[in-house]
Amino acid sequence: MTTAPLLLRRDPERASRLAALRSAMADRGLAAVAVTSPENVYYLVGLDHLGYFAFTMLVVPADGEPVLVTREMERATVLAQAPAVRHLPFADGEDPATAAVRAVADAAPVGGTVGVEQSGTFLPPAIMDALRAALPTLTWRDCTGMLAAARAVQSAAEIGWTRRAAAVSDAAVRAGIAAARPGAAERDVAAATQHAMIAAGGEPPGFVPLIRPVAMLDQEHVTWGDRGLRPGQGLFVELSGCVRRYHAPLSRTVYPGHAPAEAVEAHERALAGLAAARAVLRPGVRTGEVFAAWQRAVGGTPRRHHCGYLVGIGYPPSWVGGPEVLGIRPDGYVEVVAGMVFHLMSWVRRPTGHVVSDTALVTADGCELLTTAARELTVVA
Repeated sequence: MTTAPLLLRRDPERASRLAALRSAMADRGLAAVAVTSPENVYYLVGLDHLGYFAFTMLVVPADGEPVLVTREMERATVLAQAPAVRHLPFADGEDPATAAVRAVADAAPVGGTVGVEQSGTFLPPAIMDALRAALPTLTWRDCTGMLAAARAVQSAAEIGWTRRAAAVSDAAVRAGIAAARPGAAERDVAAATQHAMIAAGGEPPGFVPLIRPVAMLDQEHVTWGDRGLRPGQGLFVELSGCVRRYHAPLSRTVYPGHAPAEAVEAHERALAGLAAARAVLRPGVRTGEVFAAWQRAVGGTPRRHHCGYLVGIGYPPSWVGGPEVLGIRPDGYVEVVAGMVFHLMSWVRRPTGHVVSDTALVTADGCELLTTAARELTVVA
């Protein structure tokens, strides 16, 4: 019978996550699972720091203590935040593969099968090669998506953190909009959002705010510069607050000085798209149905790759929890479930660029927009 260490039993949320993972491991015949993404390590044992730039691996055996491999200098942090794991550190200048091999060898019997998070950015190929070479009797299986289904549906506690993150997002975007006066610079808007985010109780988000003129709207992951705000030129502001690593993104389009005539139509289309997607987003529908409703409401063309995506735990360089994004896409087949949280987005490019988006919690009978900043056409004098 699998037992959780005492300190994990005192954290029922994480104890239940480990129990669910071990049940899934038993179903797949896995003797151990090795995860390397910051989001999954945090989800399972609570390690929350910025040291993930150095190799980190959590090995969960079918029974017994999880084993955490990190850089030696993280020892105090691991002891404080994840005391229920066995810590195998590696010193600066030492090959981290040595500790990784030891952790897996201790967790998996000869001839066992080990699941490994193989895709993404946090498992160097050289370490995977070293594991295979040092432990030739083990069978290796890709388990990259193994925790995805569990993390996709947030518990009551997780939803509470997401609600707090949404309040931080609202405070930050309101401050940014207030700063978007004619003659101000984009960096002034950025500074206002960052100050408000921290003052409202936010932590460092996985992504900095994305702030740029609508003329640059298609440059999807660039952010502020020294450019001045020109009267009548729309400014796109997208950001997310972060609380306990949970994110709640939103975006607004604001007009310094005045809004051009075409902005009125673009704003109406964007709002119609958000309302249509929200109306369909409920348990039991497929993500493709939500996308289709949004696409019809905004006029059908041009097509966009998605109108939203799942959010939750995130570490830099992303607030979406890793490189694989569960998006609300054309012909998407994923079933929507209560407890999922999406960044629900409505982008239009005609007659001008305009975006409005919010964090949406799927409830038992529909969805609730957790971010509440004003959605009307906003002009800042």
